[in-house]
Amino acid sequence: MRIQKKLNNNVVVVKDGAIEKIVMGRGLAFNKKNGEEVDEAIIDKVFTLSNKDTANKFQELIVDIPIDHVEIAEQIISYAKTQLGKKLNETLYISLVDHIYTAIERFLNGIVISNTLLWDIRRFYPDEFAIGLTALDMIEERFGLHLPDDEAGFIALHLVNAEIDENSVKNMYQITKVMQEVTSIVKYKFHIEFDEDNVYYYRFITHLKFFAQRLLSGTSYEDEKDDDLLNVVKKRYENAYSCVKAISKFIFEKYAYILSNEEELYLTIHIERVINKMSKY
Repeated sequence: MRIQKKLNNNVVVVKDGAIEKIVMGRGLAFNKKNGEEVDEAIIDKVFTLSNKDTANKFQELIVDIPIDHVEIAEQIISYAKTQLGKKLNETLYISLVDHIYTAIERFLNGIVISNTLLWDIRRFYPDEFAIGLTALDMIEERFGLHLPDDEAGFIALHLVNAEIDENSVKNMYQITKVMQEVTSIVKYKFHIEFDEDNVYYYRFITHLKFFAQRLLSGTSYEDEKDDDLLNVVKKRYENAYSCVKAISKFIFEKYAYILSNEEELYLTIHIERVINKMSKY
């Protein structure tokens, strides 16, 4: 296998015959150049993603993420496939790697976000939640960090989302319409065009999908413990929060749906992140 592109010292894109693969191993690309052979003896993981768009986003994401975090996410996905016996969308490699990384970073910085969907997740998705709990055990064994059960719920949601065959979801058109409306407000507010191939845009859109699903089902979640955090975020990210208030007004007028504090909090954070990243390109 020859190196086609170096992502960092531990991750490279290779061509194995006609097949493009993402290969991981500690020090795999150190002092290596494109076109050189990889040392197969130190390869730890090989990812073969059939969807080129997903593969590109995965490559972009893992550039700045520690190899340990990618490996534990892949271990969780492999376990989930075995336990569920279902085909999981390849985008799970993006969403779960990103979530594991950010969850660990938040925890190490003393930030714990409660999952107000936790009770519903336990009830409606018991198999996925059980996998989420096992995932927390895997993380604790590897990193010595005891993450709260809230994170098991978040992991379960990523699994559920990966199980969805979007072509069979009856209200996918409506979900897409809501997502388009919200992104239009953001684009108008900040006078930008999104790079739809960018991983940060993808994270934002994934969040909007969950939001649209709640909106169309008429399910809103409120957690008073998020009030203090929302007050901090709306002061720190004033422009993003102003955009969220415009979205809130539009959603209420068109759908008679009131955004909870938690929804305003997460939307503000996601909008700030995607706008901040877009401005750097």
